[in-house]
Amino acid sequence: MNAVLALENGNWYRGAATGASGVAHGEVVFNTSMTGYQEVLTDPSYAGQIVTMTCPQIGNYGVAVEDVESGGPQVAGFVVRETSPIASNWRSNGTLREYLEENGVVAITGVDTRALTRVLRTAGVMRGVIGTGHVDPDELVAEAQRVAPIEGRDLVRAVSCTEPFDWPAPGGDGDGLEPLGFRPAPSRRSSRPLRIAAYDFGLKRNILRRLTAHGCQVRVFPAEAPANDLLAIAPDGVFLSNGPGDPAPLDYAVANAKTVLEADVPVFGICLGHQVLALAMGGTTYKLKFGHRGGNHPVKQTSTGRVEITSQNHGFAVDPKSLPDDVEVTHLNLYDGTVEGLRHTRHPAFCVQYHPEGSPGPHDADYLFSRFLDEMERRAV
Repeated sequence: MNAVLALENGNWYRGAATGASGVAHGEVVFNTSMTGYQEVLTDPSYAGQIVTMTCPQIGNYGVAVEDVESGGPQVAGFVVRETSPIASNWRSNGTLREYLEENGVVAITGVDTRALTRVLRTAGVMRGVIGTGHVDPDELVAEAQRVAPIEGRDLVRAVSCTEPFDWPAPGGDGDGLEPLGFRPAPSRRSSRPLRIAAYDFGLKRNILRRLTAHGCQVRVFPAEAPANDLLAIAPDGVFLSNGPGDPAPLDYAVANAKTVLEADVPVFGICLGHQVLALAMGGTTYKLKFGHRGGNHPVKQTSTGRVEITSQNHGFAVDPKSLPDDVEVTHLNLYDGTVEGLRHTRHPAFCVQYHPEGSPGPHDADYLFSRFLDEMERRAV
């Protein structure tokens, strides 16, 4: 079936449909990961976005139930140069194309993704539309220009859980599924399991798996839950999760993060959680031209000079000039010098912009989970 991707600047690309039929609207972004497409598709941080994979062929190892990061695909649409017609993997439950069709993801193949990525790098990410079947490219361009921008929108409410839940469930062991190559965590000193209260702004399952691997019990709360609900369970620590979109309109999340911060409970934030915590600590954020999305981004620790290769997925960043004196920058992106990590000097709170849980991506930063556990254990009763 014919398909067209149209951008708000008037550019359009003809290809073939490789997923569900219909129309998809969103912000068009690109991801440089060579693998991990299923994790990308199911990451709630991509809500509202049409994701372009820069690797020429996608889907060669199919899809596996162990690799999902949420209940199903979260992307608005998907763009690839070529989809593999086969799945060469003993773990596979089917091909990528079958997965896209079954889950209603509108996708296009046959697009010159190098040319598209150059446009997005030069002009910045922009609104777009994928249409399948007999569509008029000019009409799709006009439709793309009417798509609501990501800036100023609250995308978290649509991806957060609606009721608190425990992970692992009582009597269970999480979802019982671990990604291939999952590494056990070291044993802990605590005589009892540490309790973590986690805000779900679009929480990835592998974060929960990593916390569980350290022997923690996690209760996950909706994004809008009052901070006092989390503090009422007397947690050893509070976790602020990843999630989609602009942190600026999330007044409720920032207010709750301030309350938790003032309670002097250990706090760890990842991605959107990092940005929310930065706002709670007095900083501001801004939109990047084309963001950081991929599994190969070098980040430097400011205290040691050590470089770690990281998995990233964000379109906003923290302005270092806006940070108060009691907030320290701990990590920097070596591509563009943007802030990748923060630490509060008076409260036991720290955060990183990237994804130490990987999935997809390297595990260089997995030590951050141990750092969070160490902080909690120092205060555990």
